[in-house]
Amino acid sequence: MTKNTTSKVAAYVRVSTLDQETGIRSQEKAVEQYLAGHGIADASWFRDRLSGKDTKRPGFEALQRAIFNGQVDTVVCWKLDRLSRSMRDGVNILCDWIDRGIRIVSVSQQLDFNGTVGRMIAGVLFALAEMERENLRENTKRGLAAARAKGIKLGRRPKLDPDVVQRMTDGGMSKADIATAVGVSRPTVYAALRRRRPA
Repeated sequence: MTKNTTSKVAAYVRVSTLDQETGIRSQEKAVEQYLAGHGIADASWFRDRLSGKDTKRPGFEALQRAIFNGQVDTVVCWKLDRLSRSMRDGVNILCDWIDRGIRIVSVSQQLDFNGTVGRMIAGVLFALAEMERENLRENTKRGLAAARAKGIKLGRRPKLDPDVVQRMTDGGMSKADIATAVGVSRPTVYAALRRRRPA
């Protein structure tokens, strides 16, 4: 494939608060591999280290301006939910971009969104992403309620007691749910479990 010398390609990556550098670098690497495989050497990069619950993100807003100004005709992202975790926002974004003739590529999902079929597929994927987010929120609430029912006290910055973490795990919470609930990283949760003495 010949090298694209007139690229108007934008690469967008986003991570939330946990494992930011590791997460954003892994996304960048996957997108870089896609770009290299398609002969694109001069893509513009847009990055955010914020939640995707809404569109008020500096990197995303800069990308929107570039699209509005005609500087972008293709957006490459690692996964569609990097653009938004809200179904309504996500579908609105995709519909607006497709109407403007923007091509959207999701690298990890190996999908190329364009036209009517692209809108339909994107709508389904955004709905699934929002459902996953709601499930995580509900699981966290249930885990916290179960912990409180067992007399486990969780303050704003709780001390990460290995026994407490084990009980939360036994109660059905994932390591990611526990990390979110107590405000620490997943490696901290794993480290607490490693410190726990065998019964």
